[in-house]
Amino acid sequence: MDFLLPDRLDDALDALAARPGTLPVAGGTDVMVRLSRGRERPPAAVDLTRIPCLARWEREAGVVRLGAAVPYTRLADELAGPLPGLAAAARTVGSRQIRNRGTVGGALGTAWAAGDVHPMLLALGAEVELVSARGARRVPVREFYTGPGRTVRAPDELIRAVRVPEAEGPQSYAKAGRRGALVVATCSFAAALWPSRGMVGTGIGGAADTPLPALEAERFVAGELAGRRLWQSLEPLPDGVLTRFGELAAAAVSPADDVRGSAAYRRHAVAVLARRALGWVWDDYRADARAKEETCA
Repeated sequence: MDFLLPDRLDDALDALAARPGTLPVAGGTDVMVRLSRGRERPPAAVDLTRIPCLARWEREAGVVRLGAAVPYTRLADELAGPLPGLAAAARTVGSRQIRNRGTVGGALGTAWAAGDVHPMLLALGAEVELVSARGARRVPVREFYTGPGRTVRAPDELIRAVRVPEAEGPQSYAKAGRRGALVVATCSFAAALWPSRGMVGTGIGGAADTPLPALEAERFVAGELAGRRLWQSLEPLPDGVLTRFGELAAAAVSPADDVRGSAAYRRHAVAVLARRALGWVWDDYRADARAKEETCA
């Protein structure tokens, strides 16, 4: 297998177009494991870490454009302000060494359902920038995953960046696992409050073939927040609303039994995580709103 080291994006794209099956490598934390175990035998691999434009992030008009090769460590250290939920998810990824190498672009490329950043990207309504020698396109992350380890990315395309709306309300990421640290999520749940849209974005990981949003739960809680005028009153969420939200989140999943947990456990855990995440973001929103009222008084 040839290992290519381009320092220009165009050169990497030309390599993908010229040799079908060429494998892009960002941090390599997932890809190199598969290669070492013989799960893949590509004709060539393209190292993306020397391409400067992939290792940058920028803010523009309320959106963070995160280069595909920006590692988790930088995401957590530099973007906790505009992207608190994604930064929190990045902090839960593996060890410090893994976070120094692993990237959001790489996670999207491998599309592992238990990956920590996928639920938060879904909850935030992120967009994936894909580029090839043929041109560029953007794909909403909710349309990006097509099956276990599969995405809409064509063989000659690279993930150039991820476009993520900056936070306008509290965000939360929680996962269940068999250990307290360095753990692969048995399942996970993300919630992001969007007051201007009157909604709560969601994302679930590790409980289906692909990461997925809890759409019925989103519709339900949006209706409850509006119908009960909770955005105006800032009252606590009723227990019944939290419970139903968790039930609808659990109903969205189609988990499997494996060494990390049974399907029944995953459904139960998703319901618990969803209730907790929604309660946390709503309580934080109420506290922030109350503090602003007191400041302006």
